Amino acid sequence: MPVTATVTTTSTERDPHALLRLCHLVSPALPVGAYAYSQGLEYAVHAGWVHDEASTLEWLQGLSAAGVGTLDLPILLRLHAAWSSDDGAAVRRWNAQLVAARESAELRAEELHLGAALARVLVELEISEAGDWQQAAPAFATLFSLAAVRWRIDSGDTLRGYLWAWSENQVLAAVKLVPLGQSAGQRLLHRLTAAMPAIVERAQALDDEAIGVGTVSQALASALHESQYTRLFRS
Repeated sequence: MPVTATVTTTSTERDPHALLRLCHLVSPALPVGAYAYSQGLEYAVHAGWVHDEASTLEWLQGLSAAGVGTLDLPILLRLHAAWSSDDGAAVRRWNAQLVAARESAELRAEELHLGAALARVLVELEISEAGDWQQAAPAFATLFSLAAVRWRIDSGDTLRGYLWAWSENQVLAAVKLVPLGQSAGQRLLHRLTAAMPAIVERAQALDDEAIGVGTVSQALASALHESQYTRLFRS
């Protein structure tokens, strides 16, 4: 069944720090190492699948709609609900499902690395329960949603922030790899941002049975990247 927001606030009830905390959480300065991963984009450029601004946009739009939007975001929504209700069993179940859904060794290793790194950061930011996840094979979304709940960031903003952070990291990787100029990178972010509300709305409406990923090209690119001769990125 679709999951609805469990943290609903009016404009007068909204925590004045929530937006600032979200900015902190999605900042590229957050020391989790996301900059080291391209999620298959490096091989896609190597193979010529992605070679200019237009093909980069097509690649990222496909991944955001049929990957992040149908797997990460609906699970992130359920994790947000689970943390909000202190349902540890649900947190562990959705964490395991997200990790299991990663389709290559590199994508799974990335997920676990980012999750453990964010757990360490959150402990330093006084979310002590994140420490329990440092050695527990955490997905990045699991710790992201924990921070969002503890910082009173509502579920819709949590999904939008997560999608923004993913998009920005992928655009930065594309600027280096294709390569693209900084202006092209900003145009890409602008186009991707325009599609985000619809992606988030669809993610919020997905039933449990509809959660999954349909990005075959990314899975192939990530698997082939493992044996690519020269590499800048870890995935």
